[in-house]
Amino acid sequence: MSKTRVVITGLGATTPLGGDVSSTWEGLLAGRSGARRLTDEWVQNLAVQIAAPAAVDPTEVIERVKARRLDRTAQLAVVAAREAWADSGLEDSGMDKERLGVAVASGIGGLHTTLSNYDALQQNPRRVSPLAIPMLMPNSSAAYVSLEFGAKAGVHTPVSACASGNEAIWLGLDQIRLGRADVIIAGGSEGAIMALPLAAFGMMQALSKRNDDPERASRPWDVDRDGFLLGEGAGVLILESYEHAKARGAKMYAELAGAGISADGHDIAQPDPTGSGARRAMERALSEGDLTPADIFHINAHATSTPQGDIAESLAIRQALGKDADHAVATAPKSMIGHLLGGAGAVESVATVLALHNRVSPPTINVDKLDDQIDLDVATEQRKLPEGDIAALNNSFGFGGHNAAIAFKSL
Repeated sequence: MSKTRVVITGLGATTPLGGDVSSTWEGLLAGRSGARRLTDEWVQNLAVQIAAPAAVDPTEVIERVKARRLDRTAQLAVVAAREAWADSGLEDSGMDKERLGVAVASGIGGLHTTLSNYDALQQNPRRVSPLAIPMLMPNSSAAYVSLEFGAKAGVHTPVSACASGNEAIWLGLDQIRLGRADVIIAGGSEGAIMALPLAAFGMMQALSKRNDDPERASRPWDVDRDGFLLGEGAGVLILESYEHAKARGAKMYAELAGAGISADGHDIAQPDPTGSGARRAMERALSEGDLTPADIFHINAHATSTPQGDIAESLAIRQALGKDADHAVATAPKSMIGHLLGGAGAVESVATVLALHNRVSPPTINVDKLDDQIDLDVATEQRKLPEGDIAALNNSFGFGGHNAAIAFKSL
């Protein structure tokens, strides 16, 4: 049975490199870091004092009354969704909103709201906001995006740690192929640069402690990497059935060919060192997309800059692609934007789509000496991609052993 073709017709993002897609893409191509040392009073006693905050505060973009009703994670999601929706041209298409769905993920949810209302509770229970529950819910971002655009085909919120954004895109793909929607607003968002996550990730030895050199702290695949850099932001893609997009004359960036989901079954935080789970996710994405390893010319790696994770993923890519990994350019946006947790897969899917659309792989920065155990063609400067029919993979792996790989095809 033939599969329904799904294409990308709109892109939106707000990241540590810029408040929209164009500034983010420009920053990635330029190899610019969005990292900085935090100056907030609450950070002074923390071991880790660096992060990659959103370049544009979402409260500067969203109407003041609305912003006050949204947690920061949802604010970021709404900003990205508005850009993607405008980019798609669907606003004036007259589409049936009962055929419009939403799948927007978060790894943590409304943490700002949770912690600020807990502080208020300690002072006086009557100071707790009556909006606290709808603001702190993990599904808040997806819900408010659906309200923004009147989506009625279903609202979904994958919560799978750092694989969440990619799982939202996978879910959106399935909804369209199952005939439940013509269009899905899919993506992920996270706004968790606060004392508790920085302290907790720091105690796990998961974060880089290069406080005096934040722009060089995130260094995927480098022999001296010492952990990831916490970032924040959101990415949203408009997924649309090919027939629906063609009928309205929409522009199409790329085709969403397939997605692969697997679980390590290994450890709550550490990846399977053999890379077996990640390999299976990539193989399933290729199979579902009717692709072979020879079709892959660009890999947006999860590559967080942790010692074990980068090696496990490198092994997985080699296992999945074999000798064809030799002609696939590997790139790691987290070297510039940090790790956006539940927003990572979505923002990096936006970057992967643009890499195919523009036929160029962004560089990976801070790779001074490639780890001998990384057997990949790592791009440390912009790399042109070939003409013709090519494909790309975007990997996201999360605590709990979640693996999600997405395969895109050029158009």
